[in-house]
Amino acid sequence: MAEKNVEQNGTTTISLIKGDGIGPEITDSVLRILEASGANLKFVEVEAGEKVYLSGKTSGIADSAWDVMRKYPILLKGPITTPRGTGYKSLNVTIRKTLGLYANLRPARTYDPFVKTKHPGTDLVIVRENEEDTYAGIEHRQTREVTQCLKLITKPGTEKIVRYAFEFARSNGRKKITCMVKDNIMKITDGLFASVFKQISEEYPEISTESMIIDIGAAHLANNPQRFDVILAPNLYGDILSDIAAEVTGSVGMCGSSNIGDSIAMFEAVHGSAPDIAGKDIANPTALIKAAVLMLVHVGMPEKANLVRNAVLKALEDGYRTADIFTGEANTQKVGTKAFTDAIIKRLGEKPKQLEVRELTRPKTVSLVKPKHLEVKKLVGVDVFIDEYENRNPETLGKKMDGIQNASLHLKMITNRGVKVYPQGQPETFLTDHFRCRFVVNEGKSVQPKDIVDLLSSFIGLGFDVIKTENLYTFDDKPGYSLGQGE
Repeated sequence: MAEKNVEQNGTTTISLIKGDGIGPEITDSVLRILEASGANLKFVEVEAGEKVYLSGKTSGIADSAWDVMRKYPILLKGPITTPRGTGYKSLNVTIRKTLGLYANLRPARTYDPFVKTKHPGTDLVIVRENEEDTYAGIEHRQTREVTQCLKLITKPGTEKIVRYAFEFARSNGRKKITCMVKDNIMKITDGLFASVFKQISEEYPEISTESMIIDIGAAHLANNPQRFDVILAPNLYGDILSDIAAEVTGSVGMCGSSNIGDSIAMFEAVHGSAPDIAGKDIANPTALIKAAVLMLVHVGMPEKANLVRNAVLKALEDGYRTADIFTGEANTQKVGTKAFTDAIIKRLGEKPKQLEVRELTRPKTVSLVKPKHLEVKKLVGVDVFIDEYENRNPETLGKKMDGIQNASLHLKMITNRGVKVYPQGQPETFLTDHFRCRFVVNEGKSVQPKDIVDLLSSFIGLGFDVIKTENLYTFDDKPGYSLGQGE
């Protein structure tokens, strides 16, 4: 990946988005430090962010930017402001998904006793899946009362991020990976993530593993982060866990991240654009500096990465603090963005005396393993979703549907918000205007697509407002769908 950026004179060209809010300030800080370090880098600015949004481009990125990033496939990005209101999609998510940046690496460590923390000795890494889950952004308003968001977890996507986590751990001397999911509730989606993790872990016997339910896992991370080494999680959980890890180790302003794909990589701060403090020379540039350190490792400049990393640690040891980490302790001084940058540049070539330097190594490229067995997929039913705002009596609805004549399918149940309400529902169950009607194959019959079309024709003929259907499949005779609560 890095070689595509390198010119004949050894210069590595980097695509650059300065960002919005505090983005330009902290980006300029990073560029000054990189230049002073002697890193042989050149930057080509990409047009993206709030200005592009407000010009009428709802994606937030100019069409020409994609060609620039393909030509120079290492991207350093300042934080972006997504305008509030409907019609604007997150540029961060758009870039990650469009360019296939499947792995989000977010290291978090404490700098005790120099940066105040309740959890000294914490040094962990979040490995977050970066393309799937609810961040697909597939949402619908289906009735007057009900909205939905689709959670997509794929097997190949999961295999890539799991292998990346293990390869990162192996390359960087990490001893344990904790996988955090909610597979006790989302047994199919999170269940897939957990099962792939368990399967692939067998290929890395030197690394210990554990699986943890996300709610208790997040609680442990907030209360006892020292117990973790590498945390692996799907997209949404990983995003939340990253901010928890950043805060318990000192400040979200101290954490950088990398976004890794097969051919392109992006490096950014974990935090947002903080427009409320923009232009005041008080922002902490450390997160983006640490992202740049990750970038230097990635492009094959580990000695420059160490040079910059050491200078940051030495500046912290010498008492320099931006406002977000200043506590007024003795031998410290509160400085602005520029002065903090100057302090780091002045210390290039020096090493910290107390803070431990843990160098990072780029893991080897991940490749997918072709499955040995292709599962047999069989259509066995359909869930029909209807909007019933006026008539919310499950018994009335069920008896009306029981009269539908279909040679292949029969009504098994009706649910509301996932809870069975017919047959034998409970009177206490709260009902919205959104009902799922599950039809399954009759004994001794098979289901064809035409049977579902005929079923929908019957629904429409009876005056039902059909808003969605979801086919029910088995894979090697195992259900590929979840039961209803109470089914």
